[in-house]
Amino acid sequence: MRKIEAWMGQAGANLVVLAIFLAGMMAVGGCGRSTSPGPTPPTSAESKPMVIGVSLLNLSSEFIVMLDRAMRAKAEDLKVRLIVNDAQRSAERQIQQVESFINQRVDVIILNPCEVEASSPAVDKAVAAGIPIINVNSETRSEPTAFVGSRDEESGQIALEYLAGRLQGKGNLLMMHGFMGQAAQLKRDQGAHDVMKRYPDLKLLADQTAEWDRVKAVTLMENWIQSFGGKINAVFAQNDEMGMGAVIALEQAKMKDQVLVASVDAIADALQAVKQGRLDATVFQDARGQGGTAVELAVKIARKGPYEKQILIPFQLVTRDNVDRFLPCLIRVN
Repeated sequence: MRKIEAWMGQAGANLVVLAIFLAGMMAVGGCGRSTSPGPTPPTSAESKPMVIGVSLLNLSSEFIVMLDRAMRAKAEDLKVRLIVNDAQRSAERQIQQVESFINQRVDVIILNPCEVEASSPAVDKAVAAGIPIINVNSETRSEPTAFVGSRDEESGQIALEYLAGRLQGKGNLLMMHGFMGQAAQLKRDQGAHDVMKRYPDLKLLADQTAEWDRVKAVTLMENWIQSFGGKINAVFAQNDEMGMGAVIALEQAKMKDQVLVASVDAIADALQAVKQGRLDATVFQDARGQGGTAVELAVKIARKGPYEKQILIPFQLVTRDNVDRFLPCLIRVN
């Protein structure tokens, strides 16, 4: 009798553990969750490891590192192999990387394009070779097999609406551009100007590229402070690296209390800066959602399953009022 009771006690404990496990699995979601059902597990005929070639814009950018981490994590979950190359902002190097993937006969290519025009031959070459290619985070003129990312116009619109609201529709603005000719730079600029058309008393004092780079943004902001001084009311930086550079320069000049700064991406130290009140706002771009979904989509395409040709993940405004909701979404890069 005692043996039966002991067995039943152990079985009950096992059921509790199983219930907790299942509940945990059902609760997974929130930051960067997949936008579509995951690919089906491979059959015995598909036991050969799938290989996905990845060419990334620039791994010195924190957001691109977050994108890379998200893809690697999803590839590990799905038991596929990634070959990741850093294009180092060179469209020519990116084309060479795609040619190498073609020669290796990878199953799918994921491209994070350097430029709209100059990276298009990479897409053309993959399509001509019969290898599916997915653009992630940024676009090309040439049409890939599929696209995963966000509407970059939306991020520019969100940031400018925030600044216009804080300035009550009147003031002097500076804009820091990203790498010229890249889709994000072109479309964030477009989105910002679409909003500015509705606020005729919002004046653009100057705009110039700092190439997504924090150090270059510090130098650019220092030059603007010398040129415009107290006329500056707000800065829109097209990414957080430049936004943090603008904040640093303004703090050094003891002008930050007079100037609003908004940027895009919601990288780790930008979120911390928003929480501390140093950066006024950032626009959350979901690196985990984009990277993970791109790998899921690559697996679906390689297995000849149904798939969506375009998956868009919305941007979201982050201010001091809601920043705590976004801190758990971070992908640490240190």
